[in-house]
Parts: sequence; structure tokens; C-alpha cells
Amino acid sequence: MDRQRPVILGYDAVSPLGVDMETQWERAARSESGIGPLTRFPLSDRFPVKIAGQVGDINAKAYPFLASRDMALWSSPIFRHAMLTVHRALEACGIEITTDLAPRTAVTFSSAIGGLDAVIQADRLWVSGGKLPHPFTNPNSCINMVGGKVSMLTGATGPITAAITACATGSTSMIIGAMFIEAGMADVVVCGAVDFPLIEPILGGFATMNGSYRPKDGQPEGLPGEASRPFSMDRRGFVVSEGAGCIVIASKAFAAARGLKPAIEMAGWAMTSDAHHFVAPNLSTVKRCIAGSIADAGLAPQDIAAVNAHGTSTKIGDKIEADALHDIFGDRVPPVTANKSQIGHAMGASSAIEMILAMEGMRRGMLLPTINYSPDPEIDLDCVAEGARPLLQEFVLKNAFGFGGCNACIVLRRME
Repeated sequence: MDRQRPVILGYDAVSPLGVDMETQWERAARSESGIGPLTRFPLSDRFPVKIAGQVGDINAKAYPFLASRDMALWSSPIFRHAMLTVHRALEACGIEITTDLAPRTAVTFSSAIGGLDAVIQADRLWVSGGKLPHPFTNPNSCINMVGGKVSMLTGATGPITAAITACATGSTSMIIGAMFIEAGMADVVVCGAVDFPLIEPILGGFATMNGSYRPKDGQPEGLPGEASRPFSMDRRGFVVSEGAGCIVIASKAFAAARGLKPAIEMAGWAMTSDAHHFVAPNLSTVKRCIAGSIADAGLAPQDIAAVNAHGTSTKIGDKIEADALHDIFGDRVPPVTANKSQIGHAMGASSAIEMILAMEGMRRGMLLPTINYSPDPEIDLDCVAEGARPLLQEFVLKNAFGFGGCNACIVLRRME
């Protein structure tokens, strides 16, 4: 079977490093961190989470659709940030979704957590004063409504689905989009993910399950920018963050017919389920997902120039990912970048944002660093700890592993 390998037409992201692509790249390349004090809500002394990766303000006036009266009804920040990244990604593509193209344009843009902030706000109003929820409370909290709003913004009327695989949601959205193209159901797919989970129950929940960062008992908090430490000996959990990333993919035939010259291709992909534990990864199925994506691209492990890791900073998660890489690559594991060291863990949006940073690095011939790194004697990896490294990368492996054992790996190929 002659498979269609989709190409990347354009992308855009917002993250704790900035709200425009150039700022995010420049800060990442300077080894800066986007992690800072948590200010999304008042903190009590008893609240266990004090730091986060927060997205800065966006200039809604620069984008009329964000300043419209209709957008005031969509109170959850997932909507305006998702729509902003989609709008700018399509601008970067240089294509317009016309009435002719609309039926051939699919949407797989999704979210792992969705607009839970709207439900929590409605609950507080009910408890405090018996006030019924706003009519848009349920739509704001409906996860697939993110893709629905994207389709309304763009006019896309092709297939639409919400691919929800926890922390792997962004990568899964791309794989589902690639399947739509491969099945002949779409020529263009608007992929990506958004999450803004900095609300008390979510952060508190991650703390009680020992997932989010906390300093050792009796130790000072330390600098926020030094808390996220993937693959490091002194890692103590992930730093929760927020953000959004959009990747527009298309068939090669579509790109060629319009004279577009994409720089990157989705060369291969794989998905597996751990069937193991609700948060702890399973080495055999993680390894099979990584190996499957490389084989799907028609490559051998030695063809991979670099790895963009899932790398959350959890004790077991980082160790399993490192072990899987060693099992596949032997003693020749490619250099590994863990973007969460700089942007924290943006839940479902993390793999979309990290995919975009990886692609930007491929285009620029630069490998971003893993900051805050201190070698773990049980994890032998080249984590690019010295800072951004010049490196030509034809093939890059992107790993993403989500709660519930949802694994999604993609191999990217630089075409130019």
C-alpha cells in the first residue's frame, strides 16, 4: 500500500515562554525558564503548589475575532488561546479555507482537561448564593467544543473529532489527522491541543497524588525556574503549566497542487496502550510505541538524529523513558531534549507545543537544551545540558505518554 505521509504546512503556539513564536524560540535557545510564582488565584499557606508555568497576556485587540461580543461568552481561556494559535498557524500556511476546501478540511484540535474552570466557577456561585449556572457553562466545559469552535472559526466542515489521550493529546491529534488524510477523508487537518489547568482542584489533586513538584520537607522552595528537572538525579515531580499549540498538516498532493514547499513531513507514527497502571508507564509498551514509530517511517534506530522526550521530571516516568531509549538505541542513544524543563507540563497541550519547538529546531539546525540538569547515575543520557546545540536533524523522534497508558510517538523528517 502506497501510504500518504502528511506534511506540515504551518504551526503556532503560546506557552510560558511567550505568546509569539519568535519570543518562545529565543528564550528557549537562551536556556531560559518560563516557570514562575503561581498567581492565577490567591494562595493560602496550606496550599501545596506555589509555582507554575503561566501564559502571558495576549493582545485581543490585534485579533478582532477575540475581541468580539461572542467571545465574551466563552470564559474559559482554552477557547481564545486555541483559536489564536489556529488563526496564526493558518496564516503561516498561506492558505485560506474556502467553501471548496472546507469539506476537505478536518479538525482534530482537542484538550485533555477542557474548561473545568467554568464548572468550578458555576459551582461556587451556586454554593455561595444559589445562583444557577450561566447558559454557556456547559458549552465552556465540553471538551470537544474546542474543536467545534475551531471549525466555526475556520469554516472547516470535514471530519471533526476530539482525540483525548491525557498528556499525549497533542501528538494523538496529529496521528488521527494523518489517518484522516491516509484514508482519503481530508486533504488538510487542523491539529493540536490546549490546556489551562491552573485551578485549585487540579493543582491540589496533582499534589496529593505526588505528581507535581514539591521541595523536600524542611528544604526551602528554591527558584521557580529551577524546579522542573527532567532526567535529573534530584527531580521531584512536574511543574504544571498551561498553553496551546496548533499544527496544520496536509497531503503532499495538496501541497504540491498549491505550490507550497513544506519543510517537514510526518514520516512515521505509532500508538500503544500500557494496560498496566493509571499513571505509572509500562516499559514494554512504551518501547513498542517508540520502535513502532521508527519502523513505520521505514528507518532503523541509528537514523534518528535527536529525541524530543516526554520527560516530565517524575522518578518512574523519566526512568522508564530512558530505559526504553536504551533498549532501542543501545549505547548510541541520540541527544535528548526535554522541553518541560523550560515550559513545565501543559497537560494535553504539552506534546503539541514540544512538537512545534522540535520542528522549529529542525528548521534552524539547532537542538534546544534540557535545563536544570544534574546527572542521575541510573539514567545515562546526553540531555544537551550545556545549552542549545547546533545540529542538523533529518529525523527526530517525539515521545508522548499520557495517564491511563496512552502512548503516542511520531518521527518527523526534514524535507529541505
